[in-house]
Amino acid sequence: MSATAPEVPTRSASPTAPGAAPAPNSPAPPGQAAPGTSAKQVVPPAADAPFDYQIGGPYPPPANVRVVIRDRGARPEPGRYNICYVNAFQTQPDARAWWEKEHPDLLLRKAGKVVLDEDWGEALLDVSTEAKRAKLIAVVGPWIDDCAKSGFQAVEPDNLDSYSRSGGLLTLEHDAAFARLLTGRAHAAGLAIGQKNTVELAGRRAEIGFDFAVAEECGHYDECGAYASAFANRVFVVEYTRADFDTACRGWGGKVSVVLRDRQVTAPGNSAHVYASC
Repeated sequence: MSATAPEVPTRSASPTAPGAAPAPNSPAPPGQAAPGTSAKQVVPPAADAPFDYQIGGPYPPPANVRVVIRDRGARPEPGRYNICYVNAFQTQPDARAWWEKEHPDLLLRKAGKVVLDEDWGEALLDVSTEAKRAKLIAVVGPWIDDCAKSGFQAVEPDNLDSYSRSGGLLTLEHDAAFARLLTGRAHAAGLAIGQKNTVELAGRRAEIGFDFAVAEECGHYDECGAYASAFANRVFVVEYTRADFDTACRGWGGKVSVVLRDRQVTAPGNSAHVYASC
């Protein structure tokens, strides 16, 4: 994913896209625009809607799929409910140089050295102060706006749990504070917004403003129930091993949406590609 917003055609998002939950007569707080912004209709995805997790590259989804999650640089899939992936709390590996050049003060540092998520080679963004969060939303906010302009109905901001990889430099409250800016921006653009992982914040869904959840490996960590309860089953579960997938399906299939994917979320044709649903 490039560090700058991609050039994509502008389309009008449909508030009743396939896979969307019916629009409520009186939207709950998570579906309202942030204070001081004009309200736009926000429609979350439906519970237990078959989905495909395509952040590693777009491809035609299986026929039964109603919800598709794709990177912000990809186009939405016509006729489906589309969720836009944005790396909001960390940089993409190939975008670090751009951040170093354009916004070096917004990268989290310890003794002058950029703090990394070693597993993925991503630099952490510094959400530790109100001033830095304001600067960051000025960068990430337009990406969210572009998701709406491209025709997505929702957004999935990744790495909400960046505090856990910060060596104590960030806290859960720092990430929650930036999440509130993200939810306000998404709702103002007419997008639903999903909580990505971080089960510790599930009970604060209404306070922060999340409309649904994307939970990786909740079957493995026995967390699916907490997400399902907090989000009225509007949960999209991604498992990466057959055993964990089977566990999630046995416990939650028919209530929440569950898929098995390969860890690199590759497209069909790649020898590593794996996709199954229950």
